[in-house]
Amino acid sequence: MSTNIFAYSNKGCELAKKLMNILPEADCYTTEKLAPLYGFNAEKSVCKKSGELFKSSKAMIFVGACGIAVRAIAPHIKNKIVDPAVIVIDDCGNHVISLLSGHIGGANELTLLIAKEIGANPVITTATDVNGRFSVDSWAVKNSLIISSMNAAKDVSAQILIEDIPFKSDVPICGSFPNGLIHGENGKIGIYVSYKTDTPFDNTLRLIPNNLHMGLGCRRGTSLESIEELYRWVLDEYKIDMRAIKSISSIDLKEDEEGLLQFAQKYKLPVSFYTADELNALEGEFTASEFVKSITGIDNVCERAAFKSSSCGKFIIRKISQNGVTIAVCEEKQEVSF
Repeated sequence: MSTNIFAYSNKGCELAKKLMNILPEADCYTTEKLAPLYGFNAEKSVCKKSGELFKSSKAMIFVGACGIAVRAIAPHIKNKIVDPAVIVIDDCGNHVISLLSGHIGGANELTLLIAKEIGANPVITTATDVNGRFSVDSWAVKNSLIISSMNAAKDVSAQILIEDIPFKSDVPICGSFPNGLIHGENGKIGIYVSYKTDTPFDNTLRLIPNNLHMGLGCRRGTSLESIEELYRWVLDEYKIDMRAIKSISSIDLKEDEEGLLQFAQKYKLPVSFYTADELNALEGEFTASEFVKSITGIDNVCERAAFKSSSCGKFIIRKISQNGVTIAVCEEKQEVSF
């Protein structure tokens, strides 16, 4: 996804040139008249072009009036999860305004960066920021955590303006708690960082690390349904949020296993295959099977594959078997910081 800059005047284009020094990966668009003077992309309608690029943009920077930006993006706005960061800068570079997707989209952070670089005044209006309180959605994005519910995130953001709320984490935390958070195990509302589906608070905002790696083994010709049945049983039994699964893996003998490939495609999970030599080289304790070794050349497929994919992480589920399918899950080492 790209960063796109839109300028409409000579002053605006001069400022856009400075922005491109700060953001060298950005593309810049201006009018057909001004484009040759600055080497920017020429457009008959810069506003129309910005609308066309809305979905594919990571960030959009308008150098001009707020009204121009609002009219350009209004028909395309969906929600804060998918909308790009939108920033407006006046022609003279006096003010940098975070207009849309300040937290999840990163507009607030980008606003501060640009304002510092060009000597402008950053204008940020999100409530938690102006009140100096913890912003849960910004923090989740910075730490690669998945927000379980935007409604719960909204509730947390509203309550944190009134009082400190409890925070619980199964993931190691670095740094001191910011304003708005206290340690807590239960309560009416709170934040829980974990791959588990537990809800320790009456209204729990779960922040989910995407750091679980699942190893898979199966008999030749195993169906998608058989793999899926054990997969769903594992998630339910161990209270694992599906969104915590980062990858699946197996031995390279299974590269053409139709059921396994269909499973990866259905759940949109990247799949890796390792050679017997790669899996045998791993050091650790694994649930050995002489039968599996006689077929594959290694004593255990699912545990070794999960262990390797997780960069030798921690087992949370050892080998589980059902209908010719085996599954093991390892947790990749991860910590989050304030």
